[in-house]
Amino acid sequence: MANQLSLSIDRSSPVPLYHQVVQGIEAAIHSGILEPGSRLDNEIDLAAQLNLSRPTMRKAMDELVRAGLLVRKRGVGTQVVSSQVRRPLELSSLFDDLSNNGKKPTTEVLSFSHVEADAATLTALQLPAGSKVYHFTRLRKVGGKPLALMENWVRDDITSMDEAQLASEGLYAILRRGGVNFRLASQRIGAMIANDYQAPLLEAEVGSALVTMERTAVDDTGRMVETGHHVYRADSYSFEMTLVQR
Repeated sequence: MANQLSLSIDRSSPVPLYHQVVQGIEAAIHSGILEPGSRLDNEIDLAAQLNLSRPTMRKAMDELVRAGLLVRKRGVGTQVVSSQVRRPLELSSLFDDLSNNGKKPTTEVLSFSHVEADAATLTALQLPAGSKVYHFTRLRKVGGKPLALMENWVRDDITSMDEAQLASEGLYAILRRGGVNFRLASQRIGAMIANDYQAPLLEAEVGSALVTMERTAVDDTGRMVETGHHVYRADSYSFEMTLVQR
């Protein structure tokens, strides 16, 4: 395995030995040499192939597991996990982000209704009592594999929409075509464990980790346009951000 991955150890380098292993395996994963689902030799064999101690090899593998690149499965061994969708933390749609990165997302509309908004939605979208909204739930897949379960509420005085549109394109594309110029959004990112409803839809185990996102988007006229609650498979999805010191 080490020879196949072209892993080499430079003992004169100031880079710790375990981190050289981490860098080599990371490079093999990102370059496609190690594909998602690939199995690695056990730590004892890899350590012997590289002439390293077992604790050094274990430390490298532990770091790769913590980074979400490898997973240990009882009775199977250590495998490369499915490549993550890394999404920049900015005001954009998941559909657009995936498409712009060469992915081919598909959408299944699980529910769709045009209903009178409940109290929570009236507050979130700052609508008067009696207002109606579009309320829908979608399952977004990439490469045929579930990635996100998304529930949204959209004010209905911007543009009309239906299930066919939502199945074929992103929500923000529909709204932009209706004249919306997005300005900003209030967003909260968190985590939860998959429940009995989410798990089968996302093809995950009940109790597995999910990334959560709640967002309310505002246009350049100050209107609250849409609000949503989304959950993503944590082994396939992450947010990226740049932090600036003030």
